[in-house]
Amino acid sequence: MNKITGFARAFATAAVLLSVSVPAVKAQDVTEDQVKAARATITALGVTNSFDNILPNLAARLKNSLIQASPNHQELISATVDEKALGLAARRSDLEREAATIYAKTFSVEELNAITAFYSSGAGKKLLNDGPIASRELLKAADIWAAGVSRDLAQEATKSLDEKIGSAPAADAGTQAPAQQ
Repeated sequence: MNKITGFARAFATAAVLLSVSVPAVKAQDVTEDQVKAARATITALGVTNSFDNILPNLAARLKNSLIQASPNHQELISATVDEKALGLAARRSDLEREAATIYAKTFSVEELNAITAFYSSGAGKKLLNDGPIASRELLKAADIWAAGVSRDLAQEATKSLDEKIGSAPAADAGTQAPAQQ
C-alpha cells in the first residue's frame, strides 16, 4: 500500500471539505472526462488506499462480537461473516466512484491532469513516500528552534528589564517552548 504524506492527506481532506462546503461546486454536473481524470488523480495520490481495510476490520469486529456471544459456533460464524464480507467487497467501487465525483466537482480536468502528472512522476512518488519523514524531522527541528528562541527571548528580555528596572521579574515557566518529544 502506498504511503500518503501528511501533505497529500491534507490536500485530499481539503478537497473533500471544499466540495462539501461549496454549494455551487456540489451542484454542478460532472462529465465523464472529469471523472476519468479524477480517477487517475485518486490513483496517483492513493487517497482511498487507507480505506482498503475498512471491510476486513468491520468483519473482524463482527466475528469477535458474535464469537463472544456464541463461542461454540466459532467456525460457522467465521465462515459466514467471511462469505458475507466477500459478497460486499464489490461495493468498494462505490467509494471509488464517490471519491472520483468529489474530485471531479472540485477540480477542473486540467487541474486533475496536472496533479496526476506530478504525483505520478518520480518527484511526486518520492513526496508521497518520504514526505512523512521530512515532516516529522521538520517538526523536531521546529521544536528545537522554538526552545532556543524561547530561551534567548527570556534571557534577553530579563537582561534588558534588569538594566531598566534593576530587578527583572522571574520568567514564567509557561512561556517556555514545548519540550522536544
